[in-house]
Amino acid sequence: MARPTVAAGCPPGLEYLSMIDQLVVKQQVDIMELITSWECANKYRVFNSVGQQVYFAQEESNMCMRQCCGPNRAFTIHITDNSGKEVLRLRREYKFCACGLCWCAGINGCSHEVVVEAPVGQVIGYVRHRSSAWKPKFTLYTADEQEIGHIEGPCCVCNCICCGDINFPVLSTDGETNIGNVAKQWSGALQEFFTDADTFSIK
Repeated sequence: MARPTVAAGCPPGLEYLSMIDQLVVKQQVDIMELITSWECANKYRVFNSVGQQVYFAQEESNMCMRQCCGPNRAFTIHITDNSGKEVLRLRREYKFCACGLCWCAGINGCSHEVVVEAPVGQVIGYVRHRSSAWKPKFTLYTADEQEIGHIEGPCCVCNCICCGDINFPVLSTDGETNIGNVAKQWSGALQEFFTDADTFSIK
């Protein structure tokens, strides 16, 4: 069997991603957060499709901002390989009026933006929240601001007993061709009710 080839220009440490088509990201349950409801910095283990850990992700954020701003807080996510070397970094600044509302996202000061760096210090792209009527929508850009795709979510992203997975299709620039999917997986009623630890699949 021929060995898969790595795409030219692939950032160091991310070569493995060119050889697979799915990742599972599991948020770790923080016991202190579970007992006290005090929002702690998130940590995630990243697995391949056969359950082997391939990356680890850890949030860096301000403690007060985690308690007061919730999901709208500024953060940096450090993604490391199994040797502990940081191979990818995601950064989002805090924006005072950014509240996650779809119709406000077209205004620059009210639109969340995630900056993607690989290797660390070299920007390779952006993810920007964009204006829409009801559904959450995001646009993917290269480092030189060229659109390369869109992510669309459902009108309702809340979980309840009757909910299953929540899908966020990744579409080509024409908005028609499905090129991937991000899904928040249903973890069962007990975990969904008692914790906010999420599991995601990325294809």
